[in-house]
Amino acid sequence: MKTVFIILDGLGDRPIKEFAGKTPLEAAKKPNLNRLAKNGMTGMLYALAPGVNVGSDVAQLSIFGYQPEKYYSGRGPIECLGAGMEIKQNDICFRANISSIGEDKTIIDRRAERISSTKEFVEEFNGMEISGVKILVKPATGYRACIIFRGESLSDKVSTNDPKQNGKKALKALPLDGTKSAKKTADVLNEFLDISSKKLAQNKKNIELKRQGKLQANCLLVRGAGKAHNVPGFLEKYSLSAACIAGAGLYKGIGKMLGMKIIDAPGATGLPDTDIKAKVAHTIKALKEFDFVFLHLKATDSFGEDGNAPKKKWFIEKFDKELAPLLKEDILIVVTGDHSTPCALKTHSGEAVPFLMHAKGIRRDKAKEFGETACANGGLGFLTGKDVMPLVTTTLGIQKKTGE
Repeated sequence: MKTVFIILDGLGDRPIKEFAGKTPLEAAKKPNLNRLAKNGMTGMLYALAPGVNVGSDVAQLSIFGYQPEKYYSGRGPIECLGAGMEIKQNDICFRANISSIGEDKTIIDRRAERISSTKEFVEEFNGMEISGVKILVKPATGYRACIIFRGESLSDKVSTNDPKQNGKKALKALPLDGTKSAKKTADVLNEFLDISSKKLAQNKKNIELKRQGKLQANCLLVRGAGKAHNVPGFLEKYSLSAACIAGAGLYKGIGKMLGMKIIDAPGATGLPDTDIKAKVAHTIKALKEFDFVFLHLKATDSFGEDGNAPKKKWFIEKFDKELAPLLKEDILIVVTGDHSTPCALKTHSGEAVPFLMHAKGIRRDKAKEFGETACANGGLGFLTGKDVMPLVTTTLGIQKKTGE
């Protein structure tokens, strides 16, 4: 039996008044997800531990059975891998948002109104050199970009310039230890940020946006410093050949990090307009070659961060409609989120997310639908990330026995 593992990013939520006290998932019309839950096993999942608020990178490593404390080295390297950048030994990798700041340098929007591409803003920074450090920059999904520092005596022990909140000014990057390499890296980063701000102010697109009275994409917020290191691949760890189908760079980067084959489905943007039908079709096609397919959808998280419950509900319904062809396959289907992104908070929270497993012959519980309330009473109970892959491998019948 083969496996499709679906992560609806930021799926979990809280009751919404406009939905009569239901969450966006509970309020959504989703007959296919409900059918899977009704004929499978359900529960609730904490990616790391109860109440622990995690990013998608840490959450998904944990869910796939890779201890973050052992294998996580910062989000920067994962994002850079996902963007298709070559990472060399001792490179320092960062992720970045392009944001909008006002005349007083206060951040108005950390995501520049979710601009669809940073290409025309950041490409000119690629290849810059500061104090002997070569700087590589590549656009990523939507308002994001990836940055690599390449040179001698660099460190990933540097802080972010991102206050992670609108209404505040960007920070200075600081060394996080007393080493010369950390100080050098922080100095180079701050100089790069100063230069980039001046160039963005003169960017043709930004001049036009300013003329129109619109927000400019005029400030880089850089964080997630890290170095890449070796990680045992999915095939080595589980004896499962694996593929990844995702739109956004982070999730492609996770797939690459874990040795999955990255399959680019046409129209897979990592945005609300992503072509779900194409992603599902390529998932079915991939099952002919691979044992395990990781399918990622991002927009549930984006709408949660925007506080837009109706749109979050809409995207779940859109996904459910396109899910139907997968239900015809004789496979194990796992559906969950990596973390909750409640619309009321507009950010991640440490609350559990619904989890389901469906396969021919699997045990069933009493759940009649897929949602936070129903899954909280499911037969799998409350799980943590380390529980997930053992459940998958035992369902597939490939798990090695512990003891005699």
